[in-house]
Amino acid sequence: MAAKIVIVGSFNTDLTTYMERMPRPGETVYGREFVIGPGGKGSNQAVAAARLGADVTFIGRVGQDVFGEMGLKIWQDEGINTDFIVRDPNHATGVAPIFVEDSGENVIVVALGANQAIQKADLDAAVEIIAQADVLVTQLEINYDMVAYALKLGKEKGLRTILNPAPAGTLPPDVVALADYITPNETELEVLSKMPGGEFTAQAQSLLTTDDQTVVVTMGSKGVQYVRKADSALIPSFKVDVVDTTGAGDAFNAGMAVALAEGLELRDALAFGNATAALACTRPGTARSMPHRDEVDALLAKSK
Repeated sequence: MAAKIVIVGSFNTDLTTYMERMPRPGETVYGREFVIGPGGKGSNQAVAAARLGADVTFIGRVGQDVFGEMGLKIWQDEGINTDFIVRDPNHATGVAPIFVEDSGENVIVVALGANQAIQKADLDAAVEIIAQADVLVTQLEINYDMVAYALKLGKEKGLRTILNPAPAGTLPPDVVALADYITPNETELEVLSKMPGGEFTAQAQSLLTTDDQTVVVTMGSKGVQYVRKADSALIPSFKVDVVDTTGAGDAFNAGMAVALAEGLELRDALAFGNATAALACTRPGTARSMPHRDEVDALLAKSK
């Protein structure tokens, strides 16, 4: 039986420009290519999880505009349950202008639009589906109150809960305590912990309120470091030819969620997430870069 994943989160239309290098302040540079495509952390994670073989339900909002239609199309194409997507009459679909330089590094500006209008009623409508799932995932591209409500519902229904605190933001400790797994990158960890950078093990430990919680710090090409009250370890990444790192964090979170839902132990789940993220970096774009299950399995088999 396929793993059942519920993702509460964002959809943004990515407006991506590829260029040799980023402009300096006040400077104009030429872009080599411009691409419009589906994105948003929640949607990217939903697409990635579906391609990995999970039964995925996505809960979110889009506007009644052409960008909203783009979201519905990709979810339907990927076999994602869209029964709980609300077409918001008062807010435009979120957009994300993205700039990618030849090194693969990127900068992103997000206008969240309808994502910020998600309401408790949207989640309450999906309670039965949530109760049947294995894992619930949410991020910080939606209203923070709804992040808390989603995690609370997940915990009440006995799901494993994953909080991907991206983009970087500060949440009350009682909200962070609702997440079984917290998956910041190094910058997000500094913001979330309210501690200066440097020793991220101490930063991660500061977020843990129970023995059952795990912080997973994503560190790009270095891999991921998990931190629990009892132990900590580095799970290395996979060496690939990097084309575009946009969406790698979303790929990792989806891979980890699917692996945990399938019953893998933590180290194996993190390796599965790393493989998913690595493959996403080998092609341009966000949702369109997410790998399929056979690709991830092949990379993992090759590394053994």
